[in-house]
Amino acid sequence: MTYLVTGGAGFIGSHLVDTLLRRGERVVCLDNFTPYYDPLRKRHNITWAMEQPGYTLVEADLRDAAALAALFATYRPTHVAHLAAMPGPRPSIADPALYEAVNVGGTVRLLECARQHGVENVVLASTSSVYGKAEKVPFEEDDRTDKPLSPYAASKKAAEVLAYTFYSLYAMPISVVRFFTVYGPRGRPDMTPHLFVDKMVRNEPFVLFNRGVDLFRDYTYVDDIVAGVVAALDRPNGYAIFNLGNSQPVEMCRFVGLLEQITGYPAQIEDRPLPATEPPITFASTAKAQQMLGFAPATPVEVGLERFWAWYRATIMK
Repeated sequence: MTYLVTGGAGFIGSHLVDTLLRRGERVVCLDNFTPYYDPLRKRHNITWAMEQPGYTLVEADLRDAAALAALFATYRPTHVAHLAAMPGPRPSIADPALYEAVNVGGTVRLLECARQHGVENVVLASTSSVYGKAEKVPFEEDDRTDKPLSPYAASKKAAEVLAYTFYSLYAMPISVVRFFTVYGPRGRPDMTPHLFVDKMVRNEPFVLFNRGVDLFRDYTYVDDIVAGVVAALDRPNGYAIFNLGNSQPVEMCRFVGLLEQITGYPAQIEDRPLPATEPPITFASTAKAQQMLGFAPATPVEVGLERFWAWYRATIMK
């Protein structure tokens, strides 16, 4: 079997690639090394993978239909984990057309190639952002997701709907996995743990909406997320949607306190009101993923942040 991982040099993608390689799979990594953040960070993420005999790196863009067609014709992937996307709710407001082109248009091109080449199973990465300001918690997969708060969330919801269409038309198995606030080593510099720690070690203030009070995020460690993705790759389920989260939302004021305790650096907080792109809570119900995928997140946030800090000191502060 051959696994195609799009966005495979990024945060979650590189961890997924490493996991698949360690169990002996052939892996093709597709990444365009977008300058959304320093591409050298992604190059560093794949240092170990580049040395493995089962690994192939293809540098191309999801929007390049010819490049995608050539990849599928050359490597004939049997399984696809589609993680590549333009990320982030707030950045998407500045350039919604780019998010549509990559997250929607790129996904259509990828699904069409998968259909043409008879891929056995596709896993599509989505986001808890599709729930918007959900009216109840925890969030369940059949809750309404038609009121996104950002172009990013709207683009990911559109990708989910397109995935269902490909399943309905062609019986192509596709599992949608909705990630809840993933963190850990290799995290992007614009993600909250990295951003906050950067400011703390530099003795600079950072924005914390509502001072972190009554603001909760379901922080989920990257290894737990990857375990869920691998389980979905191994278990075709027709068309299915799964929440992948820790199911233990952390109040943001407590999250900052944990960072202070773990790093030994004080936080200087700049208080601002919660913007319209941000829900007050994310909270995953994972009963479906537990039942159908055996998903069982095992990393408390205290442990995950310790591991993140160890990576940060070894990689960013060296």
